[in-house]
Amino acid sequence: MNMIDLTVNGRKLYATAEPRTHLADFLRESHNLTGTHIGCEHGVCGACTILVDGVPARSCITLAVACQHAEITTVEGLDEDEIAVELRAAFSREHALQCGYCTPGMMMSARDVVLRMEAPSEHDIRVAMSGNLCRCTGYVGIVRAVQSVVEARRARGIGAVAGGNRQVLGPAGSGHAGPISSGGPVRPAIAASASGASPRAANPAAGFEAAWIPQTTFTRSFVVDHSVDMVWDFFGRTSEVASCLPGATLAGEPVDGHVEGHMNVKVGPISAEFQGVADIARDDETRTGTITGSGKDRRSNSATRGLVAYVVKQSERPGQTRVDVTIGYTLTGMLAQFGRLGLVEDVANRLVAAFAQNLEARLAGGTGGGGHVSELNAGSLVGAVVMSRIKTVLARLFGRRK
Repeated sequence: MNMIDLTVNGRKLYATAEPRTHLADFLRESHNLTGTHIGCEHGVCGACTILVDGVPARSCITLAVACQHAEITTVEGLDEDEIAVELRAAFSREHALQCGYCTPGMMMSARDVVLRMEAPSEHDIRVAMSGNLCRCTGYVGIVRAVQSVVEARRARGIGAVAGGNRQVLGPAGSGHAGPISSGGPVRPAIAASASGASPRAANPAAGFEAAWIPQTTFTRSFVVDHSVDMVWDFFGRTSEVASCLPGATLAGEPVDGHVEGHMNVKVGPISAEFQGVADIARDDETRTGTITGSGKDRRSNSATRGLVAYVVKQSERPGQTRVDVTIGYTLTGMLAQFGRLGLVEDVANRLVAAFAQNLEARLAGGTGGGGHVSELNAGSLVGAVVMSRIKTVLARLFGRRK
C-alpha cells in the first residue's frame, strides 16, 4: 500500500492505494464516485474519461499512484461548471443520450472540445470525440449538442483556450509524480517546534497536516518509572512499541520512516482488519515524534486516518518519565457509528493505560501484559466503560439517599 495525495473535485484526499490500483477503481470503490463508468477497461471506449489537471484521461488505464499531487475532476465535480451546465442542456435538447452509460465520459471529452476548439466543423467534432464510443445514439445528437454550445459561446464573445490548458507533455498527471515508486510515500508537512528544531520535529498541539482536520482530537499523559533516555530509546524501536498496543502488528521494520502493518479490531459481531501504512518522524534534540497513517478494512468498508504526536520528558520525580500524547483521527464507514466522543475518550483512556502498563513491563525486561494481544476487542472495552458509568450513576443515587 502507498499513500497518495490528490485533489478530487476540489477536495484534498490523503489516502492509501495499492500500486496496481487503477484510478477508476480508486475513485469508485474507495470514494464512492460512481459517476465514472468502467466499460472496456482497455482505454478504448472512453466511458471512464475524467479530467486530470484539466486534461481528459482514461481512468481505467491510469494508475492512482501515478497521479500524485494531481487535480482530479470527475463528472460529480462538474455540477457548477459553466461549460458542463450548457452541455447538459444541449444533450437533453438534441436527444444526445439514451441509456446514459457513455454520457459521463462523453461530457468530459465534449467539454474539452468546447474549451479548446475555436470553430470546429462537424467532421472536427467527430474526430475529436472518436475516442468515446456509444451503442445507442448514432452520434448525430451528440455532435449537434457540442456544436451548438461552441457556437453559442463564441457568439457571446467567449473564445477558445489554446491547448485546453495543456501545460505538461506526457501522460496526464506525470508532471506531478512523487517518489512513490521508490517505496517512500509523500509525507505530510510536520510543523517545526517553537524552539526552532528541524522540520521533522513534532509539536503535539500543532503537528497536524494543514490540509487535514481530524474529526476528533484529544491529549493524554502517562508516567513510567524509567529514565528519559531509556524511554526515548525504546520509542525508536517501532516493532517493540507496536507490540505494546493491543491488535497492532507490523509487516516489517520501518524503511526510511515508512512502515506497513495492520490492526485487528473487534466491535461486537464486527471483526475488522485495518490494513494501512504509516510515516514515522522523530527529533532527538527535542525528544518529540509523530506517527501519521491511514488504513482501511475491506469487509466493513471502514477507513481511518490519524496522527499521533508525542513528547518524552522528565517527570517531576527523579527517575520517572512523562509522556504526553496528542491523538487526532477521522473514522468513516460502518465502524464510525461507534465513534461517539465520550465513549471514544473512555476507550482511549483504557488503551493508553494498557499501553503504559505494557511499556513499563517491556522496559523492566518482561514481555508486557502477558504477551502481545492479537486483537483489540473494542466491544469489551465499551462494555466495561458502560458498566463503569452505570456503577457511578448508581453510587451517586444511593449516596444521595443516605
